[in-house]
Order: sequence, then C-alpha cells, then structure tokens
Amino acid sequence: MKDKRTVDMRVMSEWVQPGSRVLDLGCGRGVLLEYLKQKLGVEAVGVDLDPEKARSCVKRGISVYMGDMMDFMKSFPDKHFDYVICSRTMQELSSPSVVIEEALRVSSHMLVGFVNYAYWRNRLSMLLNGRVIRNEVYPSPWSVSRPSNPVSVQQFEIFCRKRGIQVERHLCLGGNWETQKRILLNLLSGYAVFDLKATA
Repeated sequence: MKDKRTVDMRVMSEWVQPGSRVLDLGCGRGVLLEYLKQKLGVEAVGVDLDPEKARSCVKRGISVYMGDMMDFMKSFPDKHFDYVICSRTMQELSSPSVVIEEALRVSSHMLVGFVNYAYWRNRLSMLLNGRVIRNEVYPSPWSVSRPSNPVSVQQFEIFCRKRGIQVERHLCLGGNWETQKRILLNLLSGYAVFDLKATA
C-alpha cells in the first residue's frame, strides 16, 4: 500500500506549476505542502483544526491557519490562489459541495484526492461479511472513527457534471495506489485524484 502523502506528492508535483500559490485544506502536519514548497517553490498555506498538526506545520516552515476552512477562504478575493488542495479530506466534511464551490471561487484549480468507496474489495466485503472492510485505508471500526461521507468515482463525476464543474484531468489508481486504471474506474480504482476548474 502506497502512503497517501507519497501518492499525492508524486501526482500533485506534476500537476502544480512552480511558484504557484497553494492552499491545502486539512493539511495535517504539512508534509505535502513542505514537499511542494521545496520542489516547486510554491507559496504554501495550510488549514487544519488540530493544534498539534498546526504546530507541526509551523516547525516545517509552513504558514497555517488553525480554524474553519470556510471562514478562512471567505477572507480571500476571487482567484487569489492558483490551487486549492483537498487530499482525503472531502469525505470528512459536513458540506463538501459548499467547500468545493468556495474553493473554486478562491482558486483557478482544485485538486481533490479521495478513496473510492466503490472499489471492488469494499463491495465484496459488504456482500460477504456485511461490513466495511478493515485495512490501511479504513483502520478503525465505525464506533471510534470520525464522521465520514464515503464517495465513489462515479458519484463524484456525476456531481461535477450537475454542478457545471469542469474536470481538467483525473488519475485513477488501483488498490495498490500505484497502477493507473483506464477502464471500469468505479470498480477497479482504489484512489482517485481530480483536477477541477470552475466553468465560466
């Protein structure tokens, strides 16, 4: 299993332009932003609710806002950022559509990475065992895990079409989070990354 930050580092370092202004929603300890800052010289800003993770960002030299991501984004004018990153954070948001809409207001591109809940192993576990699979991606039982709104590749694509959100490109990886999938994406993809752009 590829570590999620390693996957995001590889993909997003190819998609993000050097010197860009980047905002990471739910930035955690700032590992991804630190990597993009060192490799591409981006102007990096993160947002996270966890004080310990925010302190870790500061130690890495990353500017971080500890608080609500919507309140933070509302303080910026249209297209202030070149990219807003939302890496495995979307499924934990109370109103993902509102966050995506605001992110596309304050940026030219939104890079969204998420675990595909419709991956075949998840489906098989529900069919045979009647419960969500337990693995590196879903390590905790439902009783101690954070609120989650699981999404599939197909659901996300439908959402974008209905909202008039342009998908500039996407990358769907298999269960090893390494092998690119080109067919039956909703069934065979374990992890997906989308580059979104608001339509004029």
